[in-house]
Amino acid sequence: MLTEFMTALAILAALYVFMGVKIVRQGYQYTIEHFGRFVRVGQPGFNFVPPFFYRVGQRVNMMEQVLDIPGQEIITKDNAMVAVDGVVFFQVLDAPKAAYEVSDLYSAIMALSTTNLRTVMGSMDLDETLSKRDEINARLLVVVDQATESWGVKITRVELKDIRPPQDISNAMARQMKAEREKRAAILEAEGLRAAAILQAEGQKQSQILKAEGLKEAAFREAEAREREAEAEAKATTMVSDAIAGGNAQAINYFVAQKYVEAVAEFARSPNAKTILFPVEATQLIGTLGGIGELAKEIVGDRAAPPERPAKPKSTPTTSGVPRIEG
Repeated sequence: MLTEFMTALAILAALYVFMGVKIVRQGYQYTIEHFGRFVRVGQPGFNFVPPFFYRVGQRVNMMEQVLDIPGQEIITKDNAMVAVDGVVFFQVLDAPKAAYEVSDLYSAIMALSTTNLRTVMGSMDLDETLSKRDEINARLLVVVDQATESWGVKITRVELKDIRPPQDISNAMARQMKAEREKRAAILEAEGLRAAAILQAEGQKQSQILKAEGLKEAAFREAEAREREAEAEAKATTMVSDAIAGGNAQAINYFVAQKYVEAVAEFARSPNAKTILFPVEATQLIGTLGGIGELAKEIVGDRAAPPERPAKPKSTPTTSGVPRIEG
């Protein structure tokens, strides 16, 4: 009988110990209550909680968690209706406070985030809500984190997932964006045409400057050539005069003959003349070359030897009645 009693007692003791063993997983903390009153926190690992007198109150997740903010419609400062949804990232830092300072932690954080989201976005214009998403996130983070501090919760991040304006406002914004892009394209095209016109005018200016410089250089070269030609002519004339003064009568004959040949060459280069006809007086003019030599001889005196009188060219009549000069 005693043996059976001891066996039953041992079984009850083993069952009591087995019921009191609590294994807490990593990332969690358990609150231990004694007759409904919090006494301590069960840390991750092995914990013994005597049954009947103590029990596990709340199993608190100590890891960072994410809570979805359901989509809701918010009226902005300029009376535009926008649909917004987001997420809240939080972490429990104090398990007893999270378990006993608030009735439902998740519902409380969601309600707090929703109301503050309406408050923040309701004080902004539509354009600000669309362009200042980072500012909205920062303001929400500060407000919600301060409110949940007494719950032993740290709000790490608040992010808006989507902001959807009404369809008519979206269409108006699309038209505005299209008009803005067309405006930019027109401005860029006008600037391109302006730059092209400026470059073209600059090129014409440079071309005219270079052309004027070329004409100036050509005129200068032409004037220099005429000057050198005149100098050469003057020098030739001086040499002929010096030769005549020195008693060389052949120099003036050569000078006059050269001028005569040049004059005849001008007649020959005429584009309107195919045949050159000399009048009778032309043959007499050729014959006067010798007379010119005699005249020069009389001027310079007998210092130079008398030049040979050139033979008078013979003229032979042609069928047209105009004499032809023969050499």
